[in-house]
Amino acid sequence: MPGRLISRRPSPTTVSFTVSNASRHTSTPAKILFYFQILLRALIFVCVVFFNIARQRDSYFYQDGSALRWSVIWSSSLGSFICRIADVYSPVVVTLVSAVVIYGVFRKGYTEESLLVIRGLGIQTSTSSLTYLSKASTRFIPTTQIQDIVIHEAFKGFEVRFYLAVIVEGEPEVVVVFPKLLPKRAILEEVWRGSRRCLYDSKS
Repeated sequence: MPGRLISRRPSPTTVSFTVSNASRHTSTPAKILFYFQILLRALIFVCVVFFNIARQRDSYFYQDGSALRWSVIWSSSLGSFICRIADVYSPVVVTLVSAVVIYGVFRKGYTEESLLVIRGLGIQTSTSSLTYLSKASTRFIPTTQIQDIVIHEAFKGFEVRFYLAVIVEGEPEVVVVFPKLLPKRAILEEVWRGSRRCLYDSKS
């Protein structure tokens, strides 16, 4: 899905631009599908955890605790079925498959990249992480180190792509804004005009 631009101006001296390829979820079917995916992720995560508990039932999860009666759970038809499956595979296979499944459960299906411009302070670039368990990668560049904000063009395969870049004093390479999504030129021009206006135009 191509990236779309979300612009916010919380104050006259601050502006933020966010490019995202996430679904909008505006229609009723899209909302239903979104909540169904959340429910499915939660169900898969519970199944993986319960499966791994079944692997360790003899050591830690066989005695009845205050909240759960493990002996009743393992003796039930569903519990016995899961225990039989868990006993078939080796611990290494179970661990690897569980790690892959849990990574898929917490993996984001979209990317968001943002540029925050604060007049008199500088700019901050941010790229969302691949999973919900990790933080976004950010970088702050003070105004005193910003030489210019430009739009460059480069070849990506057989295609010419435009990208927004910040020229930082003392660095041999430019800082690319929105490096993963690389939005279209129209979006880049809007961000370029808005960021320069916020940084340098005192009357904006």
